[in-house]
Amino acid sequence: MKKSVFLGTLAATTVLAGVAFGGTLDDVKKRGELICGSNTGLTGFGMPDANGNWVGFDVDLCRAIAAAVLGDATKVKFVPTTGETRFTALQSGEVDVLVRNSTWTFSRDTELALDFVAVNYYDGQGFMVKKDLGVSSAKELDGATVCIQTGTTTELNLADFFKQNNISYTPVTVADDSEAQRQYLAGACDAYTTDASGLAASRATMPDAANHIILPEIISKEPLGPVVRHGDNNWGDVVRWTYFALLIAEEKGVTKANVDEVAASTADEEVKRLLGVSGDMGPKIGLSNDAFKNAIKAVGNYGEIFAANIGEGTTINLARGLNALWTQGGLQYAPPLR
Repeated sequence: MKKSVFLGTLAATTVLAGVAFGGTLDDVKKRGELICGSNTGLTGFGMPDANGNWVGFDVDLCRAIAAAVLGDATKVKFVPTTGETRFTALQSGEVDVLVRNSTWTFSRDTELALDFVAVNYYDGQGFMVKKDLGVSSAKELDGATVCIQTGTTTELNLADFFKQNNISYTPVTVADDSEAQRQYLAGACDAYTTDASGLAASRATMPDAANHIILPEIISKEPLGPVVRHGDNNWGDVVRWTYFALLIAEEKGVTKANVDEVAASTADEEVKRLLGVSGDMGPKIGLSNDAFKNAIKAVGNYGEIFAANIGEGTTINLARGLNALWTQGGLQYAPPLR
């Protein structure tokens, strides 16, 4: 009896090992294009440039996934989504993956049939006001009108913050960052609240940026990251490990410029596995063995992506902070690639 049970188990394992990966990965390969849910337009994170080409921190992750799966970072269709439409677009299959400054929360993880597979930006909610309002703390906003996007965690955090501090506010609801900025600049609200990175991105595009201040309070944890449909586990692995590959590349000093040279000369065993020199890591999740090398070569490592789109010296001018690698005192940390 024990022998037959063992053989049955072995047979089942063999069958499973031989099954095609299926799901979204196969859909993307057959289509020859990745469909990525993006922002309607957030400077530094995701928006079309003057020539209609999508650029940004989140956009580059989408391009990295396309490079890993299809070998071509340009094979991406970007679908703009608002705070209210983004999760429905993913649930319905309109997009393959959502990479759009979306916060990982308990209810989104458990109730929406979605999986957050990583955190590509650790953020927190803040407030922006005009200097002439004369406010230096969010706790001084009693009675203020506040522009807030609907369908977001910021909406709920705002209510919690004012309730906890026994102060009142009047919400001015908006659909996306662009409308929020227009309403705020037009004087429809005293303050604008969203993720601190979003505030920095919005302020960077204002003609009078120096006249707007981001208040010191960070009132929430906002772990932002890519999202896939629940149950599509292999696709989740593809997205997750493509992102982790970009982190490992930064940690190991592998860049867009030197990736070929490193692949040909490295003695680091994890780097060999990362770049497909050994280990056959890509095929384990339905990708080519040079999948992660292709991703790094297309967009650079995590640090390069951060610096190019939102880092210090860009118009967004964000410090790495919590998004530094764990070796530099930050929270960005990839599991071992082995």
